[in-house]
Amino acid sequence: MDIQGIIETDRQLLGVFNGNHSAFFDTLMATLTAGPTWIPLYIALLYLVVKNNETITQIMVILCSVALCLFITVFVTEGVVKPMVARPRPLVDPEWGYMWHVVGERKANAYSFFSAHASNTFGIAVLLSLIIRNKVFTWLMVTWSLINCYTRLYLAMHYPSDIVVGLAFGALAGTLSYLVYSLAFRQVSARQHFISSQYTKSGYNLTDIDIVAFVLVATIFLAIIISLMMQ
Repeated sequence: MDIQGIIETDRQLLGVFNGNHSAFFDTLMATLTAGPTWIPLYIALLYLVVKNNETITQIMVILCSVALCLFITVFVTEGVVKPMVARPRPLVDPEWGYMWHVVGERKANAYSFFSAHASNTFGIAVLLSLIIRNKVFTWLMVTWSLINCYTRLYLAMHYPSDIVVGLAFGALAGTLSYLVYSLAFRQVSARQHFISSQYTKSGYNLTDIDIVAFVLVATIFLAIIISLMMQ
């Protein structure tokens, strides 16, 4: 398949995500894609880290690793790739923009390739999953990232290829940040491998992970309720 065929397939796939819409889902997707919606989740994740580490130094190593991951993803997406590729977002594409369902008066700034939402959220998901070492937590973080990715397709802010590349780069950034974390954490902690029904392999309390799960589910549920009330 040549490049034109790939681009056409990309557009057809976007139609699958953007083509079926309703007032309820318009409101829900706009709510879930907004950064402030996830502030309770960020607080819950911070609580998880603070509660399960013994010293300020350990906590700072993790927070700096998260900051490093975000720096990599934001710098590469916004500072390098998007300006270089200069692919218009679907909803403002001068040739194909008329095809897409646009929610409200959403204005699309910058460019489309590749998705910062995908790379940022998946990078954090990979990094924290490698640190915490729990299958339930990993599924929670991956679900959160994929929800964000879906909203970008529904709102025609990105093409599917933007999302796929964003996820791949996020996985790379998260893994690299974890390697840095591992080297730094060994210098400030002698944490051992935990074998317990109450803790993850890296020593995180499962009850605290349940709190993160509750906050994630509650945030989605609240977004659904708000979307229903606005109909």
